[in-house]
Amino acid sequence: MAQAPATSKPHRFAMRLAAHLGLTNLILRLQPVESEIAALELRAEAAHVLPSARKQVTFLIPLVGPHHVGDWEGVVERLNATLQCLLAQDNPNWQAVICCQERPALPDDPRIHYLPFDDPEPGNDKWRKLAALCDALPKVAQLPGYVMSFDADDLLRQGVVGEMLTRQAPGGYLVEAGYVMDAGTGVIALADRPTLSEPLRKPFWKLCGSCAAVAYDPALPGNDAFLRAMTAHEHRMFPYLADLAGHRLAPLGKPAVLYVLNHGENFGARRGRVSFKTRFVERFQIEDPDALAEIAEGFPQP
Repeated sequence: MAQAPATSKPHRFAMRLAAHLGLTNLILRLQPVESEIAALELRAEAAHVLPSARKQVTFLIPLVGPHHVGDWEGVVERLNATLQCLLAQDNPNWQAVICCQERPALPDDPRIHYLPFDDPEPGNDKWRKLAALCDALPKVAQLPGYVMSFDADDLLRQGVVGEMLTRQAPGGYLVEAGYVMDAGTGVIALADRPTLSEPLRKPFWKLCGSCAAVAYDPALPGNDAFLRAMTAHEHRMFPYLADLAGHRLAPLGKPAVLYVLNHGENFGARRGRVSFKTRFVERFQIEDPDALAEIAEGFPQP
Protein backbone atom coordinates (compact mmCIF):
# COMPACT_ATOMS: atom_id res chain seq x y z
CA MET A 1 0.00 0.00 0.00
CA ALA A 2 1.69 3.18 -1.22
CA GLN A 3 0.83 6.72 -0.21
CA ALA A 4 -2.21 7.94 -2.14
CA PRO A 5 -1.32 10.81 -4.49
CA ALA A 6 -2.75 14.26 -3.88
CA THR A 7 -5.42 15.57 -6.20
CA SER A 8 -4.72 18.79 -8.10
CA LYS A 9 -5.57 22.18 -6.63
CA PRO A 10 -8.09 23.01 -9.41
CA HIS A 11 -9.79 19.65 -8.80
CA ARG A 12 -9.97 20.34 -5.07
CA PHE A 13 -11.43 23.80 -5.63
CA ALA A 14 -14.11 22.45 -7.95
CA MET A 15 -14.92 19.53 -5.65
CA ARG A 16 -15.24 21.74 -2.60
CA LEU A 17 -17.51 24.16 -4.48
CA ALA A 18 -19.67 21.35 -5.85
CA ALA A 19 -20.06 19.83 -2.37
CA HIS A 20 -20.94 23.20 -0.85
CA LEU A 21 -23.61 23.84 -3.51
CA GLY A 22 -24.88 20.26 -3.55
CA LEU A 23 -24.10 19.79 -7.24
CA THR A 24 -24.17 15.99 -7.42
CA ASN A 25 -23.78 15.80 -11.19
CA LEU A 26 -20.67 17.98 -11.10
CA ILE A 27 -19.22 15.87 -8.31
CA LEU A 28 -19.66 12.74 -10.45
CA ARG A 29 -18.07 14.42 -13.48
CA LEU A 30 -15.07 15.37 -11.35
CA GLN A 31 -14.48 11.65 -10.67
CA PRO A 32 -13.77 11.82 -6.93
CA VAL A 33 -11.02 9.59 -5.56
CA GLU A 34 -11.55 7.18 -2.66
CA SER A 35 -10.79 9.73 0.07
CA GLU A 36 -13.15 12.28 -1.46
CA ILE A 37 -15.93 9.71 -1.71
CA ALA A 38 -15.40 8.80 1.96
CA ALA A 39 -15.44 12.49 2.90
CA LEU A 40 -18.69 13.12 1.04
CA GLU A 41 -20.32 10.05 2.57
CA LEU A 42 -19.34 11.23 6.06
CA ARG A 43 -20.65 14.71 5.23
CA ALA A 44 -24.04 13.24 4.31
CA GLU A 45 -24.08 10.93 7.32
CA ALA A 46 -23.20 13.69 9.81
CA ALA A 47 -25.95 15.96 8.46
CA HIS A 48 -28.53 13.75 10.19
CA VAL A 49 -26.81 13.41 13.58
CA LEU A 50 -26.61 16.05 16.30
CA PRO A 51 -22.98 16.57 17.39
CA SER A 52 -22.04 15.13 20.78
CA ALA A 53 -19.76 16.67 23.39
CA ARG A 54 -16.15 15.71 22.66
CA LYS A 55 -14.70 13.87 25.65
CA GLN A 56 -11.28 12.55 24.63
CA VAL A 57 -8.43 12.93 22.15
CA THR A 58 -7.02 9.78 20.53
CA PHE A 59 -3.53 9.89 19.05
CA LEU A 60 -2.71 7.33 16.36
CA ILE A 61 1.05 6.72 16.24
CA PRO A 62 2.61 4.55 13.50
CA LEU A 63 6.08 3.48 14.64
CA VAL A 64 8.79 2.41 12.20
CA GLY A 65 9.81 -1.23 12.67
CA PRO A 66 13.27 -2.14 14.01
CA HIS A 67 14.20 -3.79 10.69
CA HIS A 68 13.89 -0.43 8.91
CA VAL A 69 16.19 1.61 11.18
CA GLY A 70 19.78 1.61 12.31
CA ASP A 71 19.15 2.76 15.89
CA TRP A 72 16.07 1.11 17.38
CA GLU A 73 16.93 2.31 20.89
CA GLY A 74 17.02 5.87 19.62
CA VAL A 75 13.63 5.41 17.94
CA VAL A 76 12.12 4.11 21.19
CA GLU A 77 13.72 6.96 23.14
CA ARG A 78 12.15 9.54 20.85
CA LEU A 79 8.79 7.75 21.04
CA ASN A 80 8.92 7.97 24.82
CA ALA A 81 9.72 11.68 24.59
CA THR A 82 6.55 12.01 22.49
CA LEU A 83 4.57 10.07 25.09
CA GLN A 84 6.01 12.12 27.95
CA CYS A 85 4.48 15.21 26.34
CA LEU A 86 1.12 13.46 26.47
CA LEU A 87 1.62 12.38 30.06
CA ALA A 88 2.42 15.99 30.94
CA GLN A 89 -0.93 17.28 29.58
CA ASP A 90 -3.00 19.01 32.26
CA ASN A 91 -6.16 17.43 30.85
CA PRO A 92 -5.94 13.63 31.28
CA ASN A 93 -8.63 12.73 28.74
CA TRP A 94 -6.43 11.40 25.97
CA GLN A 95 -5.20 8.04 24.76
CA ALA A 96 -2.46 6.93 22.39
CA VAL A 97 -2.22 3.82 20.20
CA ILE A 98 1.21 2.77 18.91
CA CYS A 99 1.33 0.40 15.93
CA CYS A 100 4.53 -1.50 15.18
CA GLN A 101 5.94 -4.95 14.39
CA GLU A 102 7.67 -5.05 17.77
CA ARG A 103 6.29 -3.77 21.04
CA PRO A 104 8.58 -0.99 22.26
CA ALA A 105 9.25 -0.22 25.91
CA LEU A 106 6.30 2.01 26.89
CA PRO A 107 5.34 4.02 29.99
CA ASP A 108 3.06 2.13 32.34
CA ASP A 109 -0.17 4.03 31.77
CA PRO A 110 -3.58 2.58 30.85
CA ARG A 111 -4.11 5.30 28.25
CA ILE A 112 -1.17 4.04 26.17
CA HIS A 113 -1.97 1.03 23.95
CA TYR A 114 0.06 -1.15 21.62
CA LEU A 115 -1.40 -2.43 18.34
CA PRO A 116 0.59 -5.34 16.82
CA PHE A 117 1.40 -5.15 13.12
CA ASP A 118 2.36 -8.26 11.19
CA ASP A 119 1.79 -7.35 7.54
CA PRO A 120 4.76 -8.95 5.74
CA GLU A 121 4.55 -6.81 2.58
CA PRO A 122 8.00 -5.26 1.98
CA GLY A 123 8.74 -1.56 1.70
CA ASN A 124 7.52 1.49 3.55
CA ASP A 125 4.63 0.47 5.78
CA LYS A 126 3.69 3.80 7.41
CA TRP A 127 0.37 4.09 5.55
CA ARG A 128 -0.55 0.47 6.17
CA LYS A 129 0.05 1.07 9.87
CA LEU A 130 -2.13 4.17 9.76
CA ALA A 131 -4.83 2.11 8.04
CA ALA A 132 -4.56 -0.53 10.79
CA LEU A 133 -4.82 2.17 13.45
CA CYS A 134 -7.95 3.60 11.83
CA ASP A 135 -9.46 0.11 11.55
CA ALA A 136 -8.93 -0.29 15.31
CA LEU A 137 -10.82 2.91 16.19
CA PRO A 138 -14.21 1.27 16.88
CA LYS A 139 -12.60 -0.72 19.70
CA VAL A 140 -10.30 2.03 20.95
CA ALA A 141 -12.26 5.29 20.61
CA GLN A 142 -15.63 4.52 22.14
CA LEU A 143 -16.37 8.10 23.20
CA PRO A 144 -16.95 11.14 20.98
CA GLY A 145 -13.78 13.16 20.67
CA TYR A 146 -10.98 13.98 18.26
CA VAL A 147 -8.58 11.69 16.42
CA MET A 148 -5.10 12.86 15.49
CA SER A 149 -2.47 10.93 13.57
CA PHE A 150 0.83 11.74 15.25
CA ASP A 151 4.39 10.94 14.30
CA ALA A 152 6.42 9.03 16.88
CA ASP A 153 9.13 11.68 17.08
CA ASP A 154 7.03 14.85 17.38
CA LEU A 155 6.19 16.67 20.61
CA LEU A 156 2.83 18.12 21.75
CA ARG A 157 2.68 21.38 23.65
CA GLN A 158 1.43 21.30 27.22
CA GLY A 159 -2.27 22.20 27.36
CA VAL A 160 -3.28 21.27 23.80
CA VAL A 161 -5.59 18.43 24.88
CA GLY A 162 -7.26 20.80 27.33
CA GLU A 163 -7.72 23.44 24.65
CA MET A 164 -9.32 20.95 22.26
CA LEU A 165 -11.78 19.60 24.79
CA THR A 166 -12.61 23.02 26.22
CA ARG A 167 -13.21 24.77 22.90
CA GLN A 168 -15.19 21.86 21.41
CA ALA A 169 -14.54 22.86 17.78
CA PRO A 170 -17.25 21.04 15.78
CA GLY A 171 -14.97 19.77 13.01
CA GLY A 172 -11.64 19.52 14.77
CA TYR A 173 -8.36 21.41 14.81
CA LEU A 174 -5.49 22.30 12.50
CA VAL A 175 -1.94 23.06 13.60
CA GLU A 176 -1.29 26.23 11.64
CA ALA A 177 1.44 27.40 14.01
CA GLY A 178 4.13 25.05 15.30
CA TYR A 179 7.86 24.72 15.71
CA VAL A 180 10.49 22.94 13.63
CA MET A 181 13.80 22.05 15.27
CA ASP A 182 17.01 20.84 13.64
CA ALA A 183 18.33 18.21 16.04
CA GLY A 184 21.80 18.56 14.54
CA THR A 185 22.13 22.24 15.42
CA GLY A 186 19.47 22.79 18.09
CA VAL A 187 18.04 25.67 16.04
CA ILE A 188 14.25 26.16 16.27
CA ALA A 189 12.02 27.99 13.78
CA LEU A 190 8.38 29.04 13.83
CA ALA A 191 6.14 27.63 11.11
CA ASP A 192 3.00 29.68 10.61
CA ARG A 193 0.92 31.46 7.99
CA PRO A 194 2.97 33.61 5.61
CA THR A 195 2.71 37.35 6.06
CA LEU A 196 3.45 40.37 3.89
CA SER A 197 6.79 40.78 5.66
CA GLU A 198 7.58 37.04 5.55
CA PRO A 199 5.88 35.64 2.42
CA LEU A 200 8.08 32.50 2.38
CA ARG A 201 7.05 31.31 5.83
CA LYS A 202 4.91 28.16 5.69
CA PRO A 203 2.10 26.99 7.96
CA PHE A 204 3.01 23.99 10.10
CA TRP A 205 0.49 21.67 8.43
CA LYS A 206 2.41 21.96 5.17
CA LEU A 207 5.60 20.70 6.84
CA CYS A 208 4.55 17.97 9.26
CA GLY A 209 1.97 15.18 9.43
CA SER A 210 1.16 15.73 13.12
CA CYS A 211 -1.15 18.55 12.18
CA ALA A 212 -4.85 17.65 12.21
CA ALA A 213 -7.19 16.50 14.99
CA VAL A 214 -10.47 15.51 13.33
CA ALA A 215 -13.80 15.27 15.14
CA TYR A 216 -14.80 11.66 15.76
CA ASP A 217 -18.14 10.21 16.82
CA PRO A 218 -18.64 6.44 17.28
CA ALA A 219 -22.25 6.95 16.20
CA LEU A 220 -21.01 7.73 12.68
CA PRO A 221 -19.59 4.58 11.05
CA GLY A 222 -18.30 6.68 8.18
CA ASN A 223 -15.72 8.26 10.49
CA ASP A 224 -13.48 5.20 10.33
CA ALA A 225 -13.49 4.89 6.55
CA PHE A 226 -12.90 8.62 6.17
CA LEU A 227 -9.92 8.73 8.54
CA ARG A 228 -8.46 5.64 6.89
CA ALA A 229 -8.71 7.27 3.46
CA MET A 230 -7.56 10.69 4.66
CA THR A 231 -4.40 9.41 6.35
CA ALA A 232 -3.48 7.49 3.19
CA HIS A 233 -2.59 10.91 1.71
CA GLU A 234 0.16 13.36 2.53
CA HIS A 235 -0.73 15.85 5.27
CA ARG A 236 -1.21 18.75 2.83
CA MET A 237 -4.50 17.07 1.85
CA PHE A 238 -5.84 16.88 5.42
CA PRO A 239 -7.52 20.33 5.69
CA TYR A 240 -9.16 19.96 2.29
CA LEU A 241 -10.51 16.48 2.96
CA ALA A 242 -11.76 17.43 6.43
CA ASP A 243 -13.54 20.43 4.93
CA LEU A 244 -15.06 18.23 2.23
CA ALA A 245 -16.36 15.94 4.98
CA GLY A 246 -18.04 18.88 6.69
CA HIS A 247 -15.35 18.95 9.39
CA ARG A 248 -13.78 22.37 8.91
CA LEU A 249 -10.67 22.50 11.07
CA ALA A 250 -10.15 25.42 13.46
CA PRO A 251 -6.61 26.66 14.12
CA LEU A 252 -5.25 26.00 17.60
CA GLY A 253 -4.50 29.05 19.70
CA LYS A 254 -0.73 28.61 20.18
CA PRO A 255 2.05 26.80 18.35
CA ALA A 256 0.97 23.28 19.25
CA VAL A 257 3.55 20.79 17.95
CA LEU A 258 7.35 20.61 17.80
CA TYR A 259 8.70 18.76 14.77
CA VAL A 260 12.29 17.49 15.13
CA LEU A 261 14.43 17.12 12.00
CA ASN A 262 17.77 15.47 11.34
CA HIS A 263 17.84 13.12 14.31
CA GLY A 264 18.98 10.31 12.04
CA GLU A 265 15.81 8.27 11.55
CA ASN A 266 13.33 10.80 10.15
CA PHE A 267 10.91 9.25 7.67
CA GLY A 268 11.46 12.18 5.30
CA ALA A 269 15.22 11.66 5.35
CA ARG A 270 14.74 8.11 4.10
CA ARG A 271 12.98 9.64 1.08
CA GLY A 272 15.50 12.46 0.66
CA ARG A 273 12.93 15.16 1.50
CA VAL A 274 14.33 16.97 4.52
CA SER A 275 16.83 19.44 3.03
CA PHE A 276 14.28 22.16 2.22
CA LYS A 277 12.97 21.92 5.79
CA THR A 278 16.52 22.36 7.09
CA ARG A 279 16.77 25.52 5.01
CA PHE A 280 13.40 26.64 6.38
CA VAL A 281 14.74 26.32 9.94
CA GLU A 282 17.81 28.35 9.03
CA ARG A 283 15.72 31.10 7.41
CA PHE A 284 13.20 31.46 10.24
CA GLN A 285 15.43 30.73 13.24
CA ILE A 286 14.11 31.95 16.60
CA GLU A 287 16.87 33.79 18.46
CA ASP A 288 15.01 35.62 21.22
CA PRO A 289 15.99 33.99 24.59
CA ASP A 290 12.57 34.60 26.14
CA ALA A 291 10.82 32.94 23.21
CA LEU A 292 13.15 29.95 23.41
CA ALA A 293 12.55 29.67 27.17
CA GLU A 294 8.79 29.67 26.56
CA ILE A 295 9.18 26.87 24.02
CA ALA A 296 11.21 24.79 26.49
CA GLU A 297 8.50 25.30 29.11
CA GLY A 298 5.74 24.30 26.72
CA PHE A 299 7.37 21.02 25.68
CA PRO A 300 8.60 19.53 29.00
CA GLN A 301 10.94 16.57 28.94
CA PRO A 302 12.27 14.48 31.84
